[in-house]
Parts: sequence; C-alpha cells; structure tokens
Amino acid sequence: QVQLVESGGGSLQAGGSLRLSCVASGLIYTNRCMGWFRQVPGKEREGVADIYGSDATWYADSVKGRFTISRDNAKNTVSLQMNSLKPEDTAVYYCAAAKAPYSCDLARSRDLFAYWGHGTQVTVSS
Repeated sequence: QVQLVESGGGSLQAGGSLRLSCVASGLIYTNRCMGWFRQVPGKEREGVADIYGSDATWYADSVKGRFTISRDNAKNTVSLQMNSLKPEDTAVYYCAAAKAPYSCDLARSRDLFAYWGHGTQVTVSS
C-alpha cells in the first residue's frame, strides 16, 4: 500500500520560510518523479515543483528562485524549502508520486501522478 505523508505546514508572515517534507512508503522510490502541488479552494490544483533522480528539477514560474525541491532516496523523502513566502503562496500543499518510474517531463505532460498525500496547510499573512 502506497503512502505519502506530508509534514511541515503552518502559518507565518510574508517573507518567512517553511520546509515541507514528505515520506513515501510502499513504492519503489528511486527513478520515480516526485512532485509538490498546491490547491486553493475554488481553484485548480497547480504544480509547484518536481524532481527526478537527484538533480533534475522543475519549478513553476511563480516560485522560481524562492522554492527548492530536494530528495533523499535513502530515506524515501522529498522536501520543499520555501523562502520569501508571499500571501499568494497560501494553499494546501500535496506531495505526489508518479504511478511508475517515469521522468518528470513525462509525468507532468501526461498527468501521471497517481499517488497523493493528504496535504498540509500553508498560510502566509501579509
């Protein structure tokens, strides 16, 4: 049974930093795209960042230069370091894993993220 468990959300003021973490179990973790998404009520879920291997990363334009995704294959974890947070970053953040050992380019283009965590709330006040 695949499980993704996020942690690290919280409430803070604009300009601050948070680090989200996600632990994966029940799947072959290596060579599988892992991503972070976020969703605001009433809006579609959007991709924030993803990572394949140790250093093939992608970021949404809205977070480039502020967020950093990383993974530890030995611990089956993926993290999202969020700096210079803005009120518009307020959302529920979800960790996701591709349904098979797909690259992130493929997973992103064909929406092949099949496993999801329950989400963690991030609230940034002005």
